[in-house]
Amino acid sequence: MSQTCALLGAPIETGASQRGCLMGPASLRTAGLAEDLAALGWQVSDLGDVSIAPQEPQAHANPALHHLAETSAWIEVLTQAAYDAGQAGDLPIFMGGDHSLSAGTVPAMARRAQDQGRPLFVLWLDAHPDLHTLETSQSGNLHGTPVAYFTGQPGCEGYPPLQAAVDPRNVCMMGIRSVDGAERARITDIGLEVHDMRAIDETGVLVPLRAFLARVQAAGAMLHVSFDVDFLDPAIAPAVGTTVPGGATFREAHLIMETLCDSGLVTSLDLVELNPFLDERGKTAKLLCDLTASLFGRRVLDRMTRSSF
Repeated sequence: MSQTCALLGAPIETGASQRGCLMGPASLRTAGLAEDLAALGWQVSDLGDVSIAPQEPQAHANPALHHLAETSAWIEVLTQAAYDAGQAGDLPIFMGGDHSLSAGTVPAMARRAQDQGRPLFVLWLDAHPDLHTLETSQSGNLHGTPVAYFTGQPGCEGYPPLQAAVDPRNVCMMGIRSVDGAERARITDIGLEVHDMRAIDETGVLVPLRAFLARVQAAGAMLHVSFDVDFLDPAIAPAVGTTVPGGATFREAHLIMETLCDSGLVTSLDLVELNPFLDERGKTAKLLCDLTASLFGRRVLDRMTRSSF
């Protein structure tokens, strides 16, 4: 890994069903994300928050969709801002905001990889595959569409034209435990690698993670990690509007981050779906900061003892 990183906030909540994710970047800053990384020897720059102008409504054949114009505008702005964030050699950390953020950040990182003649691999840590298209979404919540979009699936034509797509075979999902029928069929059709929570119960997190990282290394690829708060069990991370019981434990999540750190392969990171309005005294925001610190070099023996969650 490089030893310089850049924080970029995206206070986007138009893709979600509950308000509050727009406070996510501020919450991570307040919880001390920059200070935690600086204490590990990283040079941290904060690029502030991206914003969009007011939008006129954008019609679509699917009447369930809401805030399509706003989400499309966020994607367009974020794609450029995220691309720019990594140009100085920094490892960019994109602070959300709901998971529609990744419809901007991942294509930007795919473009960066393309510039270097390398593929982009994506580790998707989430309770949901977010594999709906604009046509198949029944909820109309556009945070359920980024993977379909950035892998170039048909049915996302209401979004900005995709500049660089990710090969679906380069995506590994872990922690999945809530999948709609249309998403289930698409997983099979396009060849995504998916490890649901039953698989993790059976094998643990290390077996699939190490196998995936071996593929990343063999391909000489860049690696983007997209971390959704609902990947975690809601007992330890309540600040998310899409809680699903049975998520990753505290130690499973830290082990994943520590293993990613050991690999030295991570080139960019999303932290999404943090809704401080639903938090308990900031404990989810602080946990996200702790997990990010594990990715950036903190070890178990470096952890300060404090009262339990």
